[in-house]
Amino acid sequence: MQTFRTAVEAGNYAALGELLAEDVVFRSPVAFKPYEGKAIVAAILRGVGRVFTDFRYVRELEDADERGSALVFETYADGVSLHGIDLIRTNDAGLISELTVMVRPLSAANALAEAMAAQFPQIQAEALAGPTGE
Repeated sequence: MQTFRTAVEAGNYAALGELLAEDVVFRSPVAFKPYEGKAIVAAILRGVGRVFTDFRYVRELEDADERGSALVFETYADGVSLHGIDLIRTNDAGLISELTVMVRPLSAANALAEAMAAQFPQIQAEALAGPTGE
C-alpha cells in the first residue's frame, strides 16, 4: 500500500490513523492476542515510530487482487538490527483492515518487546484520546 509506505518512510506515523478501518485488526510480533480498533492500532503505530530508528522498506510485494501487500523492512529497535515484514490487507473502501507484523531474529523481537512495553502507558493514553492521539 503506497500511502502507508510513504507515510512510514517519511516518519509520519501520526498520519497512519487516517488509513485504518474502524474495525482494523493488528497482529503484533510480540503479543499473542490481536489488537482491534482504529484508536489502539493508531496509537501502537505511533509508538512504533518512537521505537524504530533508521527504518527503511527494502522490498514490496502485492497480491494479484491489489488488496494485499507485503512490505519487507530493516530497522533498529534499541540498537538491535531487526528485519521484518508488514502484511497489509485493505477493505472495499481501501482502508487497512488487517495489519500483521513479523520480525526476526529473536534478539530483535525481544528488544522490540521491551521497547514497546516501555511505550505502552503512553500508547494506552493515546488510544483513549482517539485515533489521532489528541
